[in-house]
Amino acid sequence: MRVFSNPVGAGSLWFDNLATADGTPVAYDPQARAFVPMPPFCLNRNIIGCNWIAPKEGAFCRSCAMTALAPDPKLPDAIANWAKTEAAKRWVLDNLGRWHWFRPEDAGAPPIFHLLAEGKTPVPMGHIEGVVTISVAEVDPVLVTTRREALEEPYRTMIGHMRHEISHMLWWRLSLREDFLDAFRETFGDERQDYTAALQRHYKEGPPLNWKESFLTTYASAHPHEDWAETAAHLLHLTDIADSFAASNLSSPDLPSHQWEPYAEPDAERLIYVAAGLTVGVNHINRSMGLPDLYPFVLSETARHKLAFVHEWLRRGAQGL
Repeated sequence: MRVFSNPVGAGSLWFDNLATADGTPVAYDPQARAFVPMPPFCLNRNIIGCNWIAPKEGAFCRSCAMTALAPDPKLPDAIANWAKTEAAKRWVLDNLGRWHWFRPEDAGAPPIFHLLAEGKTPVPMGHIEGVVTISVAEVDPVLVTTRREALEEPYRTMIGHMRHEISHMLWWRLSLREDFLDAFRETFGDERQDYTAALQRHYKEGPPLNWKESFLTTYASAHPHEDWAETAAHLLHLTDIADSFAASNLSSPDLPSHQWEPYAEPDAERLIYVAAGLTVGVNHINRSMGLPDLYPFVLSETARHKLAFVHEWLRRGAQGL
């Protein structure tokens, strides 16, 4: 994620800012990728702190307009959790916009979001034909830790959920192309195999013993659909890590140049090599504070090949290239 210029004075702005350091209200324009000091602001600004501009007064911003179902405000912490969930959604959508996904120049369907609060039972998260369902309770740190340990997942965040489920939607969009499915099946396997049976087998038997040779995570080994979603999410993780590193004016001998922009990098192998190298250093920094590794994953040759495949298709897919 980039660091942005203050439109009314000196200093910088971060992606979630609602105002400058001196209190001037500002909003983010996702089309210009810049902050502006004037309305129309999103209708959700005073409800959940959305800091994007709207197309007109009294309207939702581009991101909030994609939310067809919002949480029941009568449920505990629903509004606070919704606010954090929408913030994660804006972050992921803006990153994908760097490759033209879900912007006005993208002629394809945007995702539709059902963002639901949890009552007595968990909300099953997933994607079906363009509809992404997310449990806003997943921003609660206690709940996330409990589920991460129960599912033996080394990484579980709302941005991670957004990237994973939106990746399913991206697969659905790409599968409408005649030239995608054969290439996908050659790399990931045949997604037409029984999905329900595959997940039942995964939860009953666990991953294959040699899963690290071919997959980024244990869940990726369950089915080609999940392999794609996990791999695409990891490509987005790695690209954004590299982009945020460069935007923060941090230096590394691995960076191709001071002006390098990871989202504009056409060479997938270079992008993955640089990003993976940066994660080693950042993991070391986290350990100095007694924190978990930022990116606790190992990239096998097969996983790198899959990441490169996803990189190619996400970079050109929204524009139909």
